[in-house]
Amino acid sequence: MGYQEFYQLKFEPFANLPDPKFYFNSPQHALAKEYLLHAARGTRGLAILLGDIGTGKTMLVRKLLTELQSTGKFQVGMIVLTHSEFPTGWLFSKIANLVGLSDLGTTSTEIISRISNRLREIYRRNERTVIIIDEANKLKSPDILEEIRGLLNLEIADTRLISFILSGLPELESFLMMNRALYQRIAIKVKLKPMGSETIRAYISHRLKIAGAQNQIFTPMAQELICRYSEGRPRLVNIICDNALLEGYVQRKQTIDEAVIERVISNLGLRFE
Repeated sequence: MGYQEFYQLKFEPFANLPDPKFYFNSPQHALAKEYLLHAARGTRGLAILLGDIGTGKTMLVRKLLTELQSTGKFQVGMIVLTHSEFPTGWLFSKIANLVGLSDLGTTSTEIISRISNRLREIYRRNERTVIIIDEANKLKSPDILEEIRGLLNLEIADTRLISFILSGLPELESFLMMNRALYQRIAIKVKLKPMGSETIRAYISHRLKIAGAQNQIFTPMAQELICRYSEGRPRLVNIICDNALLEGYVQRKQTIDEAVIERVISNLGLRFE
């Protein structure tokens, strides 16, 4: 038996993975999502989502991806960057694949022409193309930034053929500034901040409910400590709560109290006052 069975849960409520079914529509995430949806619907060209580590950017853009796909009105794809070095033409090839192209040609001119023709096909069937790039703060290459700017120039009937939503750490904005022409194309800019205590409590309850919890497992004092030491970051809330459920299971405690949270805080090396 693990803690999932011990607490009679259908899922692990605080697994640190961006699973859209656990998406919590906090006031600031709801507002950010509406801004980004507006950018996609209106083919605004370039929108950016900024936030510090663990503020829920990846969960938000994955939820956005799911919603856009479900409408049937968008050709939408996501690129998750894992490094900051890119060969010439890398972005063109990725986008070509995302819009269903395989035979790309051998030169950049040929690839861009194929992409342009494909985007026009998508437009004519009343769909809009949106490319989401997560971890976009790794876009330090001037060549990649220029490729994005060039793709934003593709238009038909005064309508852009492709829109980008870039999600990343606050430093993303400074990298975009290296290409002034691209920076001036930013139509929507949203910044995520840490959650407040009331929102964190609602976040914990929401994830437990989705996981099938029949009652509130964490005491009010335990939640108060989680609010204090998570610094309002969903990722850290998940880590603390997941460890707390494991510790509670080991101690065979049906309710997670402040003593369990104190132990978890100590084990994780978080400063406890």
